[in-house]
Amino acid sequence: MITGRPKPSLTLAPDEQTQLRSLAASRTLPHALVARAKLVLWSAQGHSNTQIARRLRWRNATVGKWRQRFVEHRLAGLYDELRPGRPRSIADEQIAALLRRTLSRKPAAGTHWSIRQAAQVSGISRSTVHRLFQAFALQPHRSRSFKLSTDPFFIEKVRDIVGLYLNPPDHALVLCVDEKSQIQALNRTQPVLPMGLGYVEGITHDYLRHGTTTLFAALDIATGAVFTGASLATATKSFSPSYVIWTSQCRRNSTFT
Repeated sequence: MITGRPKPSLTLAPDEQTQLRSLAASRTLPHALVARAKLVLWSAQGHSNTQIARRLRWRNATVGKWRQRFVEHRLAGLYDELRPGRPRSIADEQIAALLRRTLSRKPAAGTHWSIRQAAQVSGISRSTVHRLFQAFALQPHRSRSFKLSTDPFFIEKVRDIVGLYLNPPDHALVLCVDEKSQIQALNRTQPVLPMGLGYVEGITHDYLRHGTTTLFAALDIATGAVFTGASLATATKSFSPSYVIWTSQCRRNSTFT
């Protein structure tokens, strides 16, 4: 004999079953919402509140609460209600102004906005600015480099260079040249892609230099000697003098044959 308060009947429409199954199988939604969807599905299958409470490790009263919420409000009843608390102290207009300023302007004393600078200009606390930047995925301090090669033989050149490292010929010298002149007047080869909501600023990794002195340095890994040179030109051929000095010194020291 069944005792206790009778439960209101719970039947699901086909579209409700589809949505509830999607919620119950989700791995990205909040755990509480997923559990409530499972609760409704099990209840529609005829499971008692006690059985559902045991499976979810909830109290019977909690299971009954959310079952009743679904009966009265359907799917909308599975979501949390707004809770009382301190009213918001920042208006939507202030948030919109902060986002517009960050995306469209640069600070007076810098190239990228920091949380401290944005807080001072907008009159919002640093902790709030930090939360807003996180909520809208704004990262003004970061940039991402990109380059699309137009060389028709790009793949062949990559294979040749990578092949030198994977399978170098006998008695071969592989020179790896990289520039690290960080203090210079730069002009990017392509326009900068501005920062937006959810993605960082994009810049090309190559650039044009204006009036920069080129410094060369080479390390002899066998002896630890460093050979240096300087050139006012920025063309690729300006590497030749330093290369000749370095290779001649290496041959003299018999570091390779």
